Amino acid sequence: MTLTRRQWLHAGLAGLTLPPLAACTTLSTPTPGLHAQSADVQVLVRARLRYWLYLPRAVATEPGRRWPVMFFLHGSGERGKDLQAVRVHGPLKTLERQDDFPFIVVGPQAEAGTAWNAHLLHALLQHLLPTLPADPDRVVCTGLSMGGFGTWAWAAEYPQDLAAIAPICGYGDEDRVDTLKTLPVWAFHGDADDAVPIGPHRALIAALRAAGAQPRFTEYPGVGHDSWTRAYDTPELLSWLLAQRRR
Repeated sequence: MTLTRRQWLHAGLAGLTLPPLAACTTLSTPTPGLHAQSADVQVLVRARLRYWLYLPRAVATEPGRRWPVMFFLHGSGERGKDLQAVRVHGPLKTLERQDDFPFIVVGPQAEAGTAWNAHLLHALLQHLLPTLPADPDRVVCTGLSMGGFGTWAWAAEYPQDLAAIAPICGYGDEDRVDTLKTLPVWAFHGDADDAVPIGPHRALIAALRAAGAQPRFTEYPGVGHDSWTRAYDTPELLSWLLAQRRR
């Protein structure tokens, strides 16, 4: 099959139906009075996600090859309906000067006023894997600012989806360390960031190390919120992501 240039880099739409997230709990008959309760409930959501999809040029000439997949999660400023906004930073910007990138790249866009939802990202991955020449054991995620938070959140909720993560200037939940401790991590942050302070990110990395994990954490002295420019210009980062496989 011959693919056109338009098919190398294009915007896609996917209608997704999420699987049940949890089974509903059965409560015993309550006794009179006030009681604190909790319940795991089933939620069914249908969503339509806009995203960029990039396929390496060699997909056309190596039909049996399986490629690593990189998800890129943008920051809060790129939310909305203008899909071009997703290309202003990160790997999608890199494609403007490097048109033979060694990953399949997926760059979804969050709706205005929303944050990244780990369940939707999981569903998008499950939607795409059967349709792409992708290696399911080499799916990685990176994101900046809101996308850094989203990267940590996806890894904590569905660690089986990902081979590695590279979150930038966004941190995760220390309470999820047990879920995250076997996942390869290379995180980045500027120590002068006044939009997303570095302290909670340091604390999460310290908690992971205390749990026996070996995350990499790069701090940029004197750098503010834009630590992603230096992070994505780090040549070793791409090589590191390429080397990761799901355990």
